[in-house]
Formats: sequence, structure tokens, C-alpha cells
Amino acid sequence: MSDVLTAISPRDARAMAQVDALLQQEGIRRDRNLDYTCAVFDEDGRAVATGSAFDSTIRCLAVDGGRQGEGLLNQVVSHLMEVQAARGNTHVFLYTKVKNTRFFADLGFYEIARADGEAVFMENRRTGFADYCRALARSRRPGVSAAVVMHANPFTLGHLHLVDRAAAESDFVHLFVLSEESGPIPFAVRRQLVHRGVAHLPNVICHDSGPYIISSATFPSYFLPDEDAVIAAHARLDLAVFGQIAAALGVTRRYVGAEPASRVTAGYNRIMAERLPELGIECRVIPRLEENGRAISASTVRQAIHDGELAAVADMLPDATLRYFTSPEAAGVIRAIQAANDVRHY
Repeated sequence: MSDVLTAISPRDARAMAQVDALLQQEGIRRDRNLDYTCAVFDEDGRAVATGSAFDSTIRCLAVDGGRQGEGLLNQVVSHLMEVQAARGNTHVFLYTKVKNTRFFADLGFYEIARADGEAVFMENRRTGFADYCRALARSRRPGVSAAVVMHANPFTLGHLHLVDRAAAESDFVHLFVLSEESGPIPFAVRRQLVHRGVAHLPNVICHDSGPYIISSATFPSYFLPDEDAVIAAHARLDLAVFGQIAAALGVTRRYVGAEPASRVTAGYNRIMAERLPELGIECRVIPRLEENGRAISASTVRQAIHDGELAAVADMLPDATLRYFTSPEAAGVIRAIQAANDVRHY
């Protein structure tokens, strides 16, 4: 009996335990964001290779130490690419350790950016990121250009305060809305509310982040040892990508909101304040806006919607956001928020 490659259901506890053990042998953990997992089982029913996917990314690849060099990882990656193709994802991404870069290059992946020997971001299109930057460059404007990146989950007066400040202090503001789907409020809704919320600011240019700016919610952490390393690697990799985006747009400053209550965001902001000047970009950290003695927070808004208490946070929302969530159009999104177990950590 030869090796067999098969998909694994998350409910198959025995198989998933084998996957976890195999990953641990390679010093990695199963990522929290996975929507497909497969493994190669030998004739004794033992997992000897594994890989997973999340959205358009490939993750959690490992091969048993005694079976390396037999082409098993190529087999797993080829299968995952077939899965992605079946989903309609022809543009595929992966994050890996620096030492694995050459292997994935041989499989047709190209480096986008790397972070200090910690992580490499790759894609299966030779000019994918370059094409993205060239498209952005068409929005380049003369004068002082700033950038703001936000999840806007949903768009609050705090977000608007940040954009207002950037718009008042800059000739143009390039506002990026994270395109990834990582919570109960769909990207299409978040984008719509941002566009409506900043429509009165003529010097703000809105962009979809596309696949090249990724939030901490879906950054793959499986090959990093602890939370501090995850925060640092995510920030450094994201900034390596952002530096190239900023160069395409002529951006010389980035505005970020202070986040004293979040260890992840505080760590990200600290690294941003260190790294951005090295890229020729000023980092301006804006204090959190408060309303009636409360810090305005998208997570607070989501929790209020979850609890059926939207009125309690109405003073945190721009008119466009409040109108949306009090309209019939929002019924499905509200149901999704209320059905979620934890709406504070997206």
C-alpha cells in the first residue's frame, strides 16, 4: 500500500492530532486561521506530510524528518494549488521561514518582502506586487501625501478623526481599507461605510488594500515562537510591504491611532515608530478620540450591536454608519454579529 493524500475534516480528532504532532516536530503550531487541511498518510496510517489553506493563502506545511527529500511537500503544495484553483483563486500567497524561500521559488513562488530573517511573504505571480504598485502610482499626487490604513470594522468617529487630522495636515491622504474577510462585517460593507464617511473630504483617496496589507487577525503565526515574536514579525513584514507602497504613491507620513488597551496594536505602533523613519516616512500617532468620557472603539461598537444596544454607542458613529446599522439593509450583518461568540477581537 502506497502513501495516500487526503483532506482532513476539522472534526477528525485523531487525524488532526497527527497533523499537530507533525507540525510540532518542525517547530510550528497549527494556525488558528485555516479553512482546509490535508495530509499524506503512509501505509501504516501515519501522517508524514501536511499542509493547509486559508482563503487564498497556503499555510502550515511540514514533512516528517525521516521522509524529507522524497517530494512529499511538492505533492502537498500541488494539491493545495488545485484546491485554490477549484475555489477560483489563481493568485495564491504564502508565508514561510527564510530558509524555505528557495524551495518555494522552485515551485513557482516569488518573494514580495521579508522581515529581518523571520518571515518571507511570497506569491505565485512574478509581477503581482509590482503590478499592484504600478496601479497605485496612477493615484500619486503632488505635494505632501500621507497614508492611513484601517480595518474600519465598522467605521467610527475615531476612524474619521484620524482621517480628518491627516487631511488637515497633508495635501492628499491615501486611505487603505483592509480587504481581507476576518469578521462578521463584510469588506464590501466596511468599504462602503468608509467611502460614505469621508466623502466630504476632497483630498482623501480611498484604496482597497488587496492581498498585500494583512491584519494581525489573519497574519500566520504558526512558525513563530510566541506572541511577542508574532507581533514583531507581522509589523516588520507589513512595513516592508508598506514601504514599497509608499514609494509608489510618494507617501512621506503615516497616521496611526494610539491604542493603549491593546498589546498587539501598541507593539505594532512601537515598531512602526522605529521603522517608518528608516524608510523616509514620518509616523504620527494620534491620541484616541473620546466621546462622553469613553474612548471610541470599533470593538465596543461591535459588542453593543451583539448585545442589541446600538443606541448606547450611537455617539461613536458617523451619520453614514449609524444610518446603515439602523436600516433594513444591515439586518444580515447584525445577525452575523449577534451569532458570533467573540466580536471584540477582529
